Amino acid sequence: MDNQNRTTAVGRSIPHDSARGHVSGQSIFIDDLRPFAGELHVGIVGSPVSCGTLLGVDASAALSLEGVVGVYTAADIPGHNRIGTIIQDEPVLADEELAYMGQPVAIVVCTERRHIRRARRAVKIACTESRPVLTIDEARKAGVILGWRRKIERGNPEEQLRRARHRLKGKLIIGGQEQFYLESQAALAVPGEHGQMTVYSSTQHTTEVQNVVAEVLGLKFHQVVCICKRMGGAFGGKESQAGIPGALAALAAQKTGRPARLIYDKDTDMQITGKRHAYEAFYEAGFSSDGVIEGIIFDFFSNGGAYADLSTSVLERTMLHADNAYYLSDVRINAEICRTNLPPNTAFRGFGGPQGVATIECVMEEIARNLGMDAFDVRERNLYGKESRNVTPYGQIVREHYLADVVGKVRRQSDYDRRSREIMAEVDPLYLRGISMSPVKFGISFTTRFLNQANALVNVYTDGTVQVSTGATEMGQGVNTKLAQIVADEFGIPFSDVLVMATSTEKNSNTSPTAASAGTDLNGFACKDACDKIKARLKEYAARHFASAVRGLIAAPEYIVFSGGLIYDERSPAEALSFAAMVRLAYRDRINLSERGFYATPGVEFNRETGQGNPFLYYTNGAAVAEVSIHRLTGELKVNRVDIVMDLGEMINPAIDLGQVTGGFIQGMGWVTAEELYYGTDGSLISHSPTTYKIPNIQDTPEVFNVEFIKNSTNERNIVRSKAVGEPPLLLGVAVWCAVKNALGRVLGRDVDLKLPATGEEILCALGDLPVLDTGGQEAVLSRR
Repeated sequence: MDNQNRTTAVGRSIPHDSARGHVSGQSIFIDDLRPFAGELHVGIVGSPVSCGTLLGVDASAALSLEGVVGVYTAADIPGHNRIGTIIQDEPVLADEELAYMGQPVAIVVCTERRHIRRARRAVKIACTESRPVLTIDEARKAGVILGWRRKIERGNPEEQLRRARHRLKGKLIIGGQEQFYLESQAALAVPGEHGQMTVYSSTQHTTEVQNVVAEVLGLKFHQVVCICKRMGGAFGGKESQAGIPGALAALAAQKTGRPARLIYDKDTDMQITGKRHAYEAFYEAGFSSDGVIEGIIFDFFSNGGAYADLSTSVLERTMLHADNAYYLSDVRINAEICRTNLPPNTAFRGFGGPQGVATIECVMEEIARNLGMDAFDVRERNLYGKESRNVTPYGQIVREHYLADVVGKVRRQSDYDRRSREIMAEVDPLYLRGISMSPVKFGISFTTRFLNQANALVNVYTDGTVQVSTGATEMGQGVNTKLAQIVADEFGIPFSDVLVMATSTEKNSNTSPTAASAGTDLNGFACKDACDKIKARLKEYAARHFASAVRGLIAAPEYIVFSGGLIYDERSPAEALSFAAMVRLAYRDRINLSERGFYATPGVEFNRETGQGNPFLYYTNGAAVAEVSIHRLTGELKVNRVDIVMDLGEMINPAIDLGQVTGGFIQGMGWVTAEELYYGTDGSLISHSPTTYKIPNIQDTPEVFNVEFIKNSTNERNIVRSKAVGEPPLLLGVAVWCAVKNALGRVLGRDVDLKLPATGEEILCALGDLPVLDTGGQEAVLSRR
């Protein structure tokens, strides 16, 4: 898997640039930054109701307490109090409407962190309370939506449904998911001269924090700098939602003239930030006797929470992934966002894609059950083709894909057929097993066209070392390591001579979020563009230098080579100079050794009105086979084995990519099996800590976990023929849910309306009064309800 060519960096499993710092505790996160002189601490005073009207805020008692410097409300905001990445509908501090439990109403500013809790309790909020809307069903009945109803359509699905020999319809209830990053939302704001503000933020999008802070404080964008060295995880939860903590810390800093730090504790973070969107998905499918879908209609309803945030874009990606890896000739995809009194739901790894994929995979399982076929065969018969049956419902051709190869390899690697036969034949008194395969075809690019751009700054120093600055933010995914590998190979120098700097709006302006799995793609191309410009100047200079040193040699830049830390003319390699030596000479001859690079993704265009276009540059593909066992009496679930095959093109860093595949899959597995969000009838989140919200632990990982990659050098569209890896593996976690559905359907002999996540409680309810075999082979009926 690892490229053993040690003269290059790309293709090698170079350790993550923060690996040693993380394990030794030396990596610096926001709350590790040393306190500034006079620094203050900020706490949020949240709404006591999830739906109501704010009548007033009495801060007099709090202001009389020791250590309290100030209490600020919406009335103290000098600029705009409405923010939003797409629709500007969310107040930074509530000013009239109270729309969700814990919604920021005021901030307390204290000299020490220990004073915050008492100060918050002393602030009195006067409000009325109304009945909240908490579920999709309630929102649909009330007719409250966010954004607008969307549709993507091809062919005549109603006619195909009417003609189809077989039909089914159903509803899938899909739960949300907490990002559960280790570092909570965090910001440190430092006021400067002439009203300027520097904000250190744990954010995936430094430009958005810069813009939000400026708008809230009544400043121009050039007066605010946002810096992010790294995040302790994000998973989409810091793409847009870092704006409010950044703005509130900056408000405190502006009002007091002192640095201000705002760090959410884990309970607060989970209670007031958005999650993966919960969905209700309705489907009706018509299909042939061999399992091929002939017509299908989807109706998706997402729970957007109280404000728009990124919900419209998340819903769009659901629609664009409702086909997953399958050709749908006649299809209609309807979608709508329901407004509820929960925190505004937001981005989460996969960004709406997982909900669309889960729905079509549910349909595949039910088609197989309906026809008495193996679901693997049903899936294979519906896969996209290469020369035909290769156009998506939104009109994009699925080019140069290896879906059939990936699916075929995972079938062989997992020994699926033998194991499936064994599972079908077995009778166990206490356990039942299930097995299933789920593929993925994940589109790579932002579906909003203008976000598909990046810029980079590359500085070459006279000792031959290089600094790189981009808009990409490091959240553990290894983007900085990959960018350093790309730049090192461009100049032919050691990886250790390249350093990727903290992300700062001062160096990289108007950046896109590090999201959509496109961080390395966009910023890698921008880095290459900058390197190419510097190399062009160095080649011109080196050609003249070698021509003057070698008699009869004519200066020709096309013969100049950068390799192995050297620069030489391939016609006279004996005259080679080290990269550092040539750079020093060039500097003394006033050659510019710094450059900006830029990249805009070509050919991406999507018309939201018609639902047609090419929203993606390419697709990342993969497939997973999962086997599960279920305890018949308790509903306890164990994932026995998982086999994954991925097409990641030519990997930049195989070890980092392997980590992304395994980690993404486990996160997806958690979403479909154990991670359930419980809300009280008042709209408060009950499961707001690790004691009540269960992410997978080491004991939940599959006992056998195999990951393989196919060889694919055809992705010329992307940087060094690689493919994005951040999000696609998460969607493969759906295979575990499908395996549970397979197990239950097999033992019950019918389709099972299984919610997602398939928790132990959900499985137990699905089992109902299933007869349980005792050890003597006799049946005993035990009620599990």
